[in-house]
Amino acid sequence: MKNLFLSLIFPFAAAIAVGTAVSSAQAAVILQYHHVSTDTPASTSISPQQFENHMRYLKDRGFTVVPLSTIVNGVKNQEAASSSLDKSEKLVAITFDDAYLDILTNGKPILDAFNYPYTIFVNPSLVEAKQPDYLNWQQLKMIAEQGAIIANHGWQHQSLTRVPDGIAPDMWLAQYEQDLRRAEQLINDKVGQSYRYFAYPYGEYTPEIQLWLKENKFVGFSQQSGAVGPNTDLTAIPRFPASQPYDKLTGLRDKLNALPFSISLSEQDNQTIYRHQTLSSVTFHVDVEDFKPSQLNCYVSGLGKQKVNWLTDSSFQITFSDNLPVGRVRCNCTAPSLSQSGRYYWYSKPWFILNTDGSWYPL
Repeated sequence: MKNLFLSLIFPFAAAIAVGTAVSSAQAAVILQYHHVSTDTPASTSISPQQFENHMRYLKDRGFTVVPLSTIVNGVKNQEAASSSLDKSEKLVAITFDDAYLDILTNGKPILDAFNYPYTIFVNPSLVEAKQPDYLNWQQLKMIAEQGAIIANHGWQHQSLTRVPDGIAPDMWLAQYEQDLRRAEQLINDKVGQSYRYFAYPYGEYTPEIQLWLKENKFVGFSQQSGAVGPNTDLTAIPRFPASQPYDKLTGLRDKLNALPFSISLSEQDNQTIYRHQTLSSVTFHVDVEDFKPSQLNCYVSGLGKQKVNWLTDSSFQITFSDNLPVGRVRCNCTAPSLSQSGRYYWYSKPWFILNTDGSWYPL
């Protein structure tokens, strides 16, 4: 049997066989927020009171909140990021997308009270435009000097996958590359940081874009859920959404206790963009053996729980009960750990389902 994970900030041990226990497994979880406010769109917001509840939950339950770089470097180096974290079993990083002003006015005082590090992904063109609802460079520099990471969310908030009319895909990528590098340089010039971390706008990406990001030496952060482990792809690091409607403490508990599912797909099944009614099934290959196959459950956006058909001891297939709906679709697969009561392996696969005529759904 394959050794599950190498030793880094997540020292996992291998199971002896399906149905047997493993020694204590560790994982890292990244939380994704946008607004900390009651006056902003609910789908991207968490109230200041509930955000404080989240932070207090982390403290009361013994989670170790670390800079995002600690988790990324651990995956990169396949070794402990620092000796002080070797014994930690509950690593968490906090991230915000879009650099809204309420992160400073409502979120930062709470984060400071708990002494928690965090990361803000910014669109430099929006900062340059001096829009009143966004942080400005002076504020971002102050936040950075106090320990926050300021990272790249693209020059503008444009999806990489949506090629504008009249532009060839390779030309679009070349243009986006220039804009991404320009954004990274401006962040460095204004706040003195260049981590080369990039959060995909709208969470949309393709395998080709992942390869492009890797070739340009950027680390990519997505919006599908899941825990982070040594086998996590550095071009699609999962983050758990923690704003409404996913802000309840019961849901947060399950996310924080998630374990990384080591799942791979064929080149075909790894694709993310399909026209409506053209994707009917997908096959997954899994390495983890610390669960019972009969307890694996997979849920698809708009379709609910799907039937899992095991093809071999290490691969399973889902044939969808209906056509995947147009829009951003997720397949979340979970299974309870045999060795750690109350913890679940968690994996999420995103698809971006176009209209039947090949046009994009609205943002």
